[in-house]
Amino acid sequence: MLPLSKQMTTRLLQDAKSHMAHGRLAQARAAFTQLALAAPKQAEFPYELSRIAFEEGDREACLGQLRKAVALAPTHPQLTRHAADRFRHLGASDDALAAYDRLIAGGTDPLGSEADKAHYLQLLGRFDESEKIFRRLLRKHPAEAQLYRIFLAAKKIDATDPLLPAMEKLWARKDLPDAPRIHLGYALGKALEETGRPERAFACFARANALQRKGAPFDAEAQEREFAGVRAAQEGLIGLPPLEGAPTDGPRPIFVTGMPRSGTTLVERILAAHGEVAAGGELGIALRLAYGQFDVGEAMRPLDREPPERLRAFAERYTRLVRRDIPGQTPVITDKSILSHLLVGLLRHTLPGARIIVVQRDPRDIAVSIFRNFFATGTHRYANDLADIAGTIQRFRRNVAFWKERLPGVVHEIRYEELVADPEPQSRALVAAAGLDWQDACLDFYKSRDAVKTLSVSQVRQPIYRSSARAWTRYERELQPFIEAWGDEPWD
Repeated sequence: MLPLSKQMTTRLLQDAKSHMAHGRLAQARAAFTQLALAAPKQAEFPYELSRIAFEEGDREACLGQLRKAVALAPTHPQLTRHAADRFRHLGASDDALAAYDRLIAGGTDPLGSEADKAHYLQLLGRFDESEKIFRRLLRKHPAEAQLYRIFLAAKKIDATDPLLPAMEKLWARKDLPDAPRIHLGYALGKALEETGRPERAFACFARANALQRKGAPFDAEAQEREFAGVRAAQEGLIGLPPLEGAPTDGPRPIFVTGMPRSGTTLVERILAAHGEVAAGGELGIALRLAYGQFDVGEAMRPLDREPPERLRAFAERYTRLVRRDIPGQTPVITDKSILSHLLVGLLRHTLPGARIIVVQRDPRDIAVSIFRNFFATGTHRYANDLADIAGTIQRFRRNVAFWKERLPGVVHEIRYEELVADPEPQSRALVAAAGLDWQDACLDFYKSRDAVKTLSVSQVRQPIYRSSARAWTRYERELQPFIEAWGDEPWD
């Protein structure tokens, strides 16, 4: 192709960016393709084409164009950072690690880049490599509180570990700002708990949660309205047959949902050990698409009044984006998005082959585990207050009860305590409820080397153990605000 004039290039680039801004992806792709052919050594154009392919759900085109852009500009810091994040998102671990290495060598943010690499190695189950990096960074940067939290989320320490006095010293500083104190509170609390000092541990958790709550307050009434509004929007779908023309060429999803810290990751890993299944983790695609297409929360429109083509578009885009985000071509995938319990009616109607698994656990154990774990500020606002955690668990349970009553047989519940107490029969029942034949590999889920993207990264690398059941008894006195807020509802 002949080179374009400077004037033509400028005009075509303006058109391409305008198309992108207005969501006209096909037109933007055509323009950037023309620009890339005219200037094959310019990294900007394959970079933009990779972004378009990502939005269109074309995994291979996204990876191919991004690799081309990286090859053209291997030391460009912003491109390399984007590439590391995108490769990581798409499960291209070798490409992601190579991008982190280039960021580290580039020197613009060596601490952040090394920490990101170490965290990613954790998620990949490469704990020894990760630990070496974290310990070296902490020796050089003992006041970087976030490093302690990320490292110790997947590492158990003992009373002789030098990190413990380092954290205690940092915690005692009067001038420590709120943001690092939040990170340190979760890290030090975990370390104190593991070394036999639960009361001091809970005090650290409580202070970290109070500081986080100050920056991101929770509105229980707004959550109640959201849950009720989304349920109401789906009521008209309940008596309808499966959507005519729903996609049948994509992977069949198994939605695994429950409260955070209830055992959903364990359940997903058991299912994903099956030869026909790939783990998607917390994809978040269905709720994002539903809110984008049918309005958000309590404003969601009645879905039985939506044109069938819009419902089909939801299902088709969900299927396309799932295939983008999960490597391989397995016929079945798991989607562990926490809020899928909001969308049971929509998912049943538009994805007729889908299965929905709900994990239940003693609410007191859920409350303790939520309260002592860090969630990115603003993502789980209820998590910073024990009474709010009680209310949110009850709202979740009412949601599940609603769908079980209105759609009998659609929701399969599994209890975490029963699963860990008697793994084989419970796992067999789980696999059957997912519409799969039994495979013995499902009991060896912990041998998988796939990346784990949740707080349970270390637990699911081990066989099933029972020690986390009734963990709340260590904190019965501290849990009183939760117990009082729970009220007279029975404890299962």
